[in-house]
Amino acid sequence: MLIGLSITVGTIAWSGNMMTLPVAMLFPLLWATSPKRLVATAVSASYFLAASRGLPQGVANFYAADLWPGLLLWAIASASFTLVHAILWTNQPGKRRAVRYVIAAVLMALPPFGIAGWAHPLTSAGILFPGWGWVGLGATAILLVVMTGRRWQIAVAVLGGLYVWSATDRTQPKVPESWKGVDLALGQNLGRDGSISYQRDLIAEVRSKGGEARFVVLPESAIGFWTPTVARLWQDGLRESGVTVIAGAVVIDAAGYDNVLVAISGAQARILYRERMPVPVSMWQPWRAWMGEGGGAHALFFTNPVVEVAGMRIAPLICYEQLILWPILQSMLHAPDIIVATGNGWWTSGTSIIAIQEGSAFAWSRLFAVPIVTAFNQNPKE
Repeated sequence: MLIGLSITVGTIAWSGNMMTLPVAMLFPLLWATSPKRLVATAVSASYFLAASRGLPQGVANFYAADLWPGLLLWAIASASFTLVHAILWTNQPGKRRAVRYVIAAVLMALPPFGIAGWAHPLTSAGILFPGWGWVGLGATAILLVVMTGRRWQIAVAVLGGLYVWSATDRTQPKVPESWKGVDLALGQNLGRDGSISYQRDLIAEVRSKGGEARFVVLPESAIGFWTPTVARLWQDGLRESGVTVIAGAVVIDAAGYDNVLVAISGAQARILYRERMPVPVSMWQPWRAWMGEGGGAHALFFTNPVVEVAGMRIAPLICYEQLILWPILQSMLHAPDIIVATGNGWWTSGTSIIAIQEGSAFAWSRLFAVPIVTAFNQNPKE
């Protein structure tokens, strides 16, 4: 029964609907009430596998392969979450169990275990305590801990009351009119066409869809390889427009590459942000360096949590960073004015991965009352 409930909790909480996130708060209860370690292990694995159920199909789309590689990666990705919760489980109630859950929650929020720290129940804070910021995050953490103790009924009742109260207010922090996110539907061709015509078409897209905005955001990898020629082309295209474009690009070096956001206007073009945590396996491949090889994306972990454009402090989140905790929490420590969330999700066809990414990002926006601008690329048929 506990395993079945865990699957249900993971499936509902991480459905892609932001308002179902608080269901994830029930996971600590199921983990804590497991009668033995083996059951706690199965409960943990079931929750995580259900929450990340779109991964096998996404991997199959990305590598143009059947489901088997995706199923293998799905199982490997669940290992850290399952291992942490299995080792820290105890049948001794009270403070000992509470402390152990706190340790598990912290481990899954920070590297190295937090690298696969998807589906963290703390993400619910933005739904339960909109606008409360760090106080709301702390209150959510306390509620999660109470879920593991003898007074879990009180925690469930409080959770229900908070959800009913918060569900009456679904407003998001208002995005300034000077900002505009432009979604694209170019599929896997995004950023892979190195021609001048591709860049000119993208500039035209900015001009047509940007409206009166002064800052236009394009998806991850939109520009492709970042070179001086591309920079000059964009500067010429934006000259006298008064528009600054923030777009995804790739910067190559001898050891690999950086997944970045660049800021371009008629006056200047510069690298704005280097991704802290690229997608493991498909992008971040640390074993290449261990083997004396290069080619993977660099993971900067705690570098550049906030960047500045025209006097505004921006919290950037590229793709995978929207699914894990430490990038957004580190950025919020620096009191940003706006969140910029981008992604290139052509490979997520048939899954709710993009919806889950956006739901997580919007939940953090609600919690800290910081407006958010998003820009995603999907397949044309979507």
